[in-house]
Amino acid sequence: MLKSILKVESSPEELKFNRIKNSTSIIIHIIMIILAVICILPFVFVVIISLTSEKSLQHNGYRFIPKEWSFNAYQYLMGAGSQLMKSYGVTILVTILGTVIGLIMISSYAYVLSRRTFVFKGFFTKLAFIPMLFSGGMVSSYLVMVRFLHLKNTIWALILPLAMNTWYVIILRTFFKTSVPEAIIESAKIDGASEFRTFFQIVLPMSLPGIATISLFLTLGYWNDWFNAMLYIDKESLIPLQYLLIRIENSMEFLTSTKMLGVNAIGITQNLPKETAKMAMVVLSTLPIVCAYPFFQRYFVKGLTIGAVKE
Repeated sequence: MLKSILKVESSPEELKFNRIKNSTSIIIHIIMIILAVICILPFVFVVIISLTSEKSLQHNGYRFIPKEWSFNAYQYLMGAGSQLMKSYGVTILVTILGTVIGLIMISSYAYVLSRRTFVFKGFFTKLAFIPMLFSGGMVSSYLVMVRFLHLKNTIWALILPLAMNTWYVIILRTFFKTSVPEAIIESAKIDGASEFRTFFQIVLPMSLPGIATISLFLTLGYWNDWFNAMLYIDKESLIPLQYLLIRIENSMEFLTSTKMLGVNAIGITQNLPKETAKMAMVVLSTLPIVCAYPFFQRYFVKGLTIGAVKE
């Protein structure tokens, strides 16, 4: 029935304009495949370099098919032993907790700002914009975290600084205003639903693309964060993965510095996988995110574009 209506309402000129030729479709698919390969190729190249022997890399340079394969880079990183596994566990825990906490804070704040009936909407909108324009600075942030909140050497020092982001609030607020019909919220109120029930049972299920988009942003932020660990973490048991890899890289740079070594000790550093270990660090730090991204991809583009619609 719907097809017949469309056939009646659409003119031949419109159908001809909207139709894509098979040859054009094939060309578009080829272009998209080439672009996809170009995007994937650098990561594949990094993986290949991480599996290349350090001597082969020094003599033959970077190649897609190395003359000598080696796992020395990963063996060197695994030399951290239990510390590497602990850092992975800390990063996973911080990423999960931080994403959930940040999503609750950001989505609830954005939903309140999207409601027309909220009396203090203007005040809290300005309050959210202030951190985008002015920052208290590193010293004040450090004093608040350490002296006032006493969060030094706690896992909350890795979670709370990234839990709230004004830009994410703006994206999600616009998404709520453009994608959740006001009539549905009014109907829920007429049926006696509270604001919390309306938010959790009606608004959030209808906003999965926007929620998935912000979740991906938060996940990437927490997974790649190392700066807060450098400021607030001294305990070895709370060091996240990224900061551990940075410390390993700094240790390698220290060992390979001839200014810091005697002549007899220089030979020890010749077997260090300096360049390949850096690529192995990239693989270890990005592989989990690469595996998690397909789960967000279904909603990512839709959530980002709808949330950017002008009011």
